[in-house]
Amino acid sequence: MASSPQGSEPPETYWYDASDSAVEVLRALRRFRAADQAMRRAMGADMDLNATDLLALRHVIAGELAGEPVTPLALARLLEISTASTTKLLDRLTSTHHVRRVPHQSDRRSMVVLATETAHAHVRRHLAAMHDGMLAVAQALPPEHRVAVADFLVAMAEQLEGPGTDEVD
Repeated sequence: MASSPQGSEPPETYWYDASDSAVEVLRALRRFRAADQAMRRAMGADMDLNATDLLALRHVIAGELAGEPVTPLALARLLEISTASTTKLLDRLTSTHHVRRVPHQSDRRSMVVLATETAHAHVRRHLAAMHDGMLAVAQALPPEHRVAVADFLVAMAEQLEGPGTDEVD
């Protein structure tokens, strides 16, 4: 293996044989993931939210759209953080007018977390055009290729979710 100067990035072929055409697929996937992460960082910075706050807001909105608003306990489980940390997170999101806590409709002892109209407007402003563009790219795929692409992406996700991945810090 060729060495790289200290402090520089490892060569693109560190893990793979560069002559394998599958490596180009992995490079494209890596580029997509980097672009997605950069977009989320920029969105979080613009909304004055850290990564966990942004993910929490995503879960809250997804729950609303599914007709199943999330409780603070459910949010703690989804984020894999303590209930104390969830309380602090919700206090931050409430103080910045991104979420509000309201009594649960069927269990008045419990609360549900809802996104504010301000949060919905921020998310739509940041993501509407991007989602439209992503849908256009997906629709441009020949129909006979869409299943293969979806299967590939699911298989890659399963690799990342597979055994041993929970041991990596």
